Amino acid sequence: MSITIEELQKLSGRAKVVTHQGEAVGSIGEIYVDDVTGTPDWVTVRTGLFGTADTFVPLQAARVEGDDLVVPYAKDLIKGAPRIEADGALSPQEEQVLYGHYGVGFTDSALDDPGRPAVRSGTTTDAAMTRSEERLVVGTQQREAGRARLRKYIVTERVTQTVPVRHEEVRVTREPITEADPGAAAPGLVIREEDYEIVLHAETPVVEKVVVPVERVRLDTVTVSGQERVSADVRKEMIELDDPTDDARSSAAPAPAQPQKAPTTKSGPGTGKSKPKGKKGTRRRR
Repeated sequence: MSITIEELQKLSGRAKVVTHQGEAVGSIGEIYVDDVTGTPDWVTVRTGLFGTADTFVPLQAARVEGDDLVVPYAKDLIKGAPRIEADGALSPQEEQVLYGHYGVGFTDSALDDPGRPAVRSGTTTDAAMTRSEERLVVGTQQREAGRARLRKYIVTERVTQTVPVRHEEVRVTREPITEADPGAAAPGLVIREEDYEIVLHAETPVVEKVVVPVERVRLDTVTVSGQERVSADVRKEMIELDDPTDDARSSAAPAPAQPQKAPTTKSGPGTGKSKPKGKKGTRRRR
């Protein structure tokens, strides 16, 4: 069962267009209907960084599920559709390009049917021709530019310190024994060999390593502002007049009298007046 215009009008402005895999593409923009049957054929999806890009999606095999419009096309296919201005009218040639992109069949009978309207209905339908042009909408988006990390590793270095140390040295002290102090000598002295020793002490450096915290290191970010120049090609439509009566008036008007000149010989191609080629009217085909 095809989608009705009433169903789409209820969804327009608040619903999302999602793929058959449930991936959101964008919001519903404008609805395009057939001039003769009044059935909806196309819908625009507002995508892009600021939702300003309109992409045409055919409504064949589309369905409404709740507040969503489900289309049987992948998100990349929709976003990669040819850019056509949503100006209220699609020409048969534009439809053919879009149908070819989505792989949907399209007949050529409407191209040769002079009884069909010259434009199809969109948001507006009048006797005027709309001239459109592309504008650059420049914004920014965040992307990963790189990664910074802290890495802790071990290095070995030699540290030299001066440590005060003490040691004992021997010193010989001699005290003479005099007659005034005869009791200082031990009684019963005998001449013999004898040894006497004392223990000498000395301090030596002792090295011990301990782990102590010295600082905290963390990563922070700072935002630096700058400017970059961007360039892109934009298209715009031009409108010119293709008036067949202009040629008729030119051919009916008498040529102005020219002064007589001596005949001369001129080589090369002739120089004639060329009529500017106009833009033909478009037709909607189904």
